[in-house]
Amino acid sequence: MTGTKRPWLLTLVAGVITAFFLLPLYWMIATSLKKPDQVLTSPPQWIPSPPTGESYTRALDKPMLGQALLNSVAISLGVVVLTLLFAVPLTYAIARIGMRGSGAMVLSLLVAQLLPSIVLAAPLFIVLRQVELTNTLIGLIIADTTLTLPFAVIVLRPLVRAMPVEVEEAGLVDGCGLPGVLWRIVLPVMRPGLIAVGGFSFLLGWGEFVFGITLNSDPKVQPVTVLLNTFVGQTGTDWGPLMAVATLVSIPVVCVFAMLQRFIVGGLTAGSVKS
Repeated sequence: MTGTKRPWLLTLVAGVITAFFLLPLYWMIATSLKKPDQVLTSPPQWIPSPPTGESYTRALDKPMLGQALLNSVAISLGVVVLTLLFAVPLTYAIARIGMRGSGAMVLSLLVAQLLPSIVLAAPLFIVLRQVELTNTLIGLIIADTTLTLPFAVIVLRPLVRAMPVEVEEAGLVDGCGLPGVLWRIVLPVMRPGLIAVGGFSFLLGWGEFVFGITLNSDPKVQPVTVLLNTFVGQTGTDWGPLMAVATLVSIPVVCVFAMLQRFIVGGLTAGSVKS
């Protein structure tokens, strides 16, 4: 009752919490607009005065920046395609086909979701080196997919299980066949979850750093997250260009989440309530 009488208090608390989480983002943008002699001043300068694009100019002069951005785009889109390509049939098989050991498979996917990427880096490096996929974009795509695929199956499985089996049986009776049922009946029902999984896969592929630096030593195929690390040297950190590139890297993340926010929230919650 108290909360309904004081909505302004809840709004204030929510605003303070939101501002707290957005403070690093603001500081990143503000630092990218400062002059070099204003970055580490004490007390800190909260508002760039005057704002300047010098850091962006220096950042854009960084060798391999354009190539690194293209590599990140290719890796992220590849992770989305590979994740959806494997997640849909795997999810349907676990949810519908009475396979022996499907429960253990789901448990193993949950365990894989909990493992940090650094734990998987060493075995993935050994496997990819055996098939000569280290220092390649395909190798990084496969490595990142090992992180997104368990999440995709966990999100999509409730959607398939919530769908009445009778609908699929009717499609089989009408002559669709299993591929037709999967394409015409199951996929439309899974659409919210597929969009959520696709958005999550893109964001993870775009921001992944551990595999980019452990499975790759060729600057020509490094993602932009690894390029950010080159601004940190033994003698100091070039904060202005670093924050400028970080701001540029954040723009696709914000745009993707803003466009898919409704689908991501709906996809993550769809199938969680049993009708």
